[in-house]
Amino acid sequence: MLDGVSLTVARGELVDVMGASGSGKSTLLRALARLLPGCEGALFLDGTPAERIAPTLWRSRVSLVSQKTVIRSGSVSDNLLHAWKLKVRAAQAPPSDSELRLALDSVGLHEVALQQEAARLSVGQAARIALLRSSLTCPDVLLLDEPDANLDAESAELVSQVIARFLTEGGAVLRVCHFGSHLTPARRLRLQQGALTEVTP
Repeated sequence: MLDGVSLTVARGELVDVMGASGSGKSTLLRALARLLPGCEGALFLDGTPAERIAPTLWRSRVSLVSQKTVIRSGSVSDNLLHAWKLKVRAAQAPPSDSELRLALDSVGLHEVALQQEAARLSVGQAARIALLRSSLTCPDVLLLDEPDANLDAESAELVSQVIARFLTEGGAVLRVCHFGSHLTPARRLRLQQGALTEVTP
């Protein structure tokens, strides 16, 4: 349960949230993504209150990448372009095959073909695909629930590179993780007994 949680994440800033299992870290991310109906509290995006932004539009600008990677049936391309099948992006042109190819190569997925069945991806490959799927939509905020959990060191480093690139492009990132991640955050917060406190480096 969350009780009086308050935080701000600026553009270009990576903030980590840590805490014991069951402390509410994933719940916090889902609340910020507006995926918990009836959740009380005030949310703002670039100074605009959440009630003035349609939930579908909010979730297109505040993107949650869950710890359990969700890979849909179909090809790798189908997975990367899923967001453009949604009504909120009906007027937007999706990335071209060449842009998708560049995106895959940028995270070391040179061996993954766009038309490859997504079900054949390894755990590390799937994690990078899920993160690319969100970052390609150019949201304002990424909410990442242990993005490098269960990944080998090389895959975790490549995931960190995607996050770093998103930050340099002006995005904000709130990441649930543990100490020792490849990418050093601007701030670390601990979630305990429903409250957030600053963690001294």
